[in-house]
Amino acid sequence: AEYMAAVLSNNMNDIKQVSFFMEECKRMGLAVLGPDVNESYYKFTVNEDYAVRFGMGAVKGVGAGAVQTIVENRKDGNYKSIFDLAKRIDLRAANKKAFESLALAGGFDSFENVHRAMFFVPDVADGLTLADKMIKYSNQMSSGTNTSQASLFGGEDEIHITEPQLPAKVEPWTALEQLGREKEVVGFYISGHPLDPYKAILDHRCN
Repeated sequence: AEYMAAVLSNNMNDIKQVSFFMEECKRMGLAVLGPDVNESYYKFTVNEDYAVRFGMGAVKGVGAGAVQTIVENRKDGNYKSIFDLAKRIDLRAANKKAFESLALAGGFDSFENVHRAMFFVPDVADGLTLADKMIKYSNQMSSGTNTSQASLFGGEDEIHITEPQLPAKVEPWTALEQLGREKEVVGFYISGHPLDPYKAILDHRCN
């Protein structure tokens, strides 16, 4: 698994090669998992379950700076939620495009009650997408920290910023749409294949 992770990392800028070696992993019985902000690094790695974990650096639109701030700021513990991540990372390194690209590749799939369409479809309540809410909350937390300072009376002015609500009534994408948009930022399918629903039929017909 370590060898295949190294091979994938060395070829991560060549879509055809990555696709080929991912198929090799499957043939060898090695699981290749999509990117995850709580487990992935810039390059491909092997996790505790001996599965190959996709490198965030192989996702289009996610720069080295964005990966670095995500990895650096989780050293004190995994991100508990999408807004915990937004609060802790450096927005000068990770922008809205990076969030959207990670969302398309499945980098936030491990968070509860979060699905990929939320990052792109505006919330009916405030017209903001989840990516917008993350940026807004991160900026609020940052400016709140900078302006919270000792008062004339020696106390501290505390600024309480409420964590945003997740978008309501946003329909998840179909499996087919999710795969198609995943391919936009990775170049191939990670979490499945468009023909997966027909696998049983194809296997039966081809035998």
